[in-house]
Amino acid sequence: MSTITLKKGDILQRAGELNSKIYRVNFGLLRSYSLDKKGKEHIFLFAPEGTVMVDHIPPNVPADLFIDALEDSVVSVLDKNFFNSHQNMPEMIHRIDGLQKRVIMLMGGSILDRYEHFVATYPQIVSRIPQRMIASYLGVTPEALSKAKRKK
Repeated sequence: MSTITLKKGDILQRAGELNSKIYRVNFGLLRSYSLDKKGKEHIFLFAPEGTVMVDHIPPNVPADLFIDALEDSVVSVLDKNFFNSHQNMPEMIHRIDGLQKRVIMLMGGSILDRYEHFVATYPQIVSRIPQRMIASYLGVTPEALSKAKRKK
């Protein structure tokens, strides 16, 4: 395991590249996202302090996601083979649980329900990221999110 220091905007992983790493955020904030054919960004996940960021793709398959730093960050870098270690299981189970809840919310939740779920899931980063990124994460436009929050 090694530790790296990132500046805001540094890219850890690019879609299409091979990547056999797991990133554990010690300080700062990471995000993973994809770009569609039109170049529109779709945020998949945020990783604040104490969480793990990893593309689920096996190490020998090109990555699906970009991973970058939204803030200056300090990150522990682990090999995906370390992923099989028992000491990481509680963290990974927590992340998988969060992803499952997010997918269910995106399938049927209103914009306001999705936003409230986001705030409950990531209370420590709501004020640290722009509304346009929150909207991307929720799968809506920034305007639609603003409108839903005003109706609250």
